[in-house]
Amino acid sequence: MFSDSEENYLKTIFHLERSLKDGVSTNAIADQMQTKASSVTDMLKKLSEKQLVNYIKYQGVTLTEKGKKTAAAIIRKHRIWEVFLVEKLDFNWDEVHDVAEQLEHIDSEKLIDQLDKLLNYPKFDPHGDPIPNKDGNFPLRDKQLLSNLKVGDIGVCVGVKDTSSDFLKYLDKHGIALGKQIEILEKEEFDKSQKIKIDNQILHVSQQIASNLFLKTKH
Repeated sequence: MFSDSEENYLKTIFHLERSLKDGVSTNAIADQMQTKASSVTDMLKKLSEKQLVNYIKYQGVTLTEKGKKTAAAIIRKHRIWEVFLVEKLDFNWDEVHDVAEQLEHIDSEKLIDQLDKLLNYPKFDPHGDPIPNKDGNFPLRDKQLLSNLKVGDIGVCVGVKDTSSDFLKYLDKHGIALGKQIEILEKEEFDKSQKIKIDNQILHVSQQIASNLFLKTKH
């Protein structure tokens, strides 16, 4: 049994560790969790005592195998709850994150296993993020950012990098969703904006938008 705060720290460290090659710094965790570095240090000491992290002052922190497995289980719960909220309770994809943040702390493995079964064992959440299995293994998917593709490429939208409500509402407004086919028609050298085709509709998207959409290209 871990506190909600401990679980949130483990999840944050897990995500940061996947994007950073070296250990995760105290300041990086503080920035991500919008708290003071001193508070992070106190929590890291607690997590270290529970053998969830390897922590050496001034050298960053990494998750132990126990910590990785615990963090993956929390992420699994969060993403399964998101699928449930969208598929069974008709939530929009921009509404589920905050609710799932609360539900992920329910400590019932049976509940999550039954939800997983009810939903036919989904591999990806409503934002296209992979759902780890019970062993903590994440399914892989070949995907590229729209911003990295070239003119003439065609792909299917399979995920978003930015899961903020504002960004998801923007995508809804312009008819961009998972499963939609996108073709790159033009790229501006000056500002890296793009002209794309989606559902026979022509759209102009900024580099910021293109840098937050994942596509699986057709070969």
